[in-house]
Amino acid sequence: MRVLLIGGHGKVARLLTPLLTARSHEVTAVVRNPDHAGDVADDGATPLVADVETMGVDALTDLVRGHDAVVWSAGAGGGNPGRTRAVDRDAAIRSIDAAGAAGVDRYVMVSYFGAGPDHGVPQDDPFFTYADAKAAADAHLEASGLAFTLLRPSRLTDDASTGRIETSRTGATAGSVSRGDVALVVAEVLERPALAGAVVEFNRGGTPVGEELDALAR
Repeated sequence: MRVLLIGGHGKVARLLTPLLTARSHEVTAVVRNPDHAGDVADDGATPLVADVETMGVDALTDLVRGHDAVVWSAGAGGGNPGRTRAVDRDAAIRSIDAAGAAGVDRYVMVSYFGAGPDHGVPQDDPFFTYADAKAAADAHLEASGLAFTLLRPSRLTDDASTGRIETSRTGATAGSVSRGDVALVVAEVLERPALAGAVVEFNRGGTPVGEELDALAR
């Protein structure tokens, strides 16, 4: 599978690339900063320097074309509401439209636990802009007609991967999950076409990732 990984220098993405290449997938890692190209190449990806924040749908369509799947793992990183809306909402939405225009049906979006129109974050909370941006991007993906999977991990940590999670199927509530386990979930989801159309909220738990995803795919 040829995977376009948008946000290829992020912490989750850099853990994901080696998992994908170990499974014989080809990864193109999109990075904004040319200084990061060497890092993602070391991870096993083909670096592609591009600023998705400023690219229109046509340019993004050219970027996506020729791949089998898109993984969105990009983000503005908070702190600047304008950039948060520009990246986490607008660029994400354009990338979804680009995938449709390029005929790339498989799209995996990394969001966050509790995202959606009823996120409940007050407008005076610094997190509100991000929550609102992700709600809009997630809704656009769900309405896109793509074979999407929407991943909503709990608070991310740098703990070692356990290879085990819990989801709403097993009673998950907002907690925490390692970035390594998020990367593993993305890798496993890409190999499960039956999860197209699924929204997966998860945190660390007791069930092996593959086993839990297989249960959700039934």
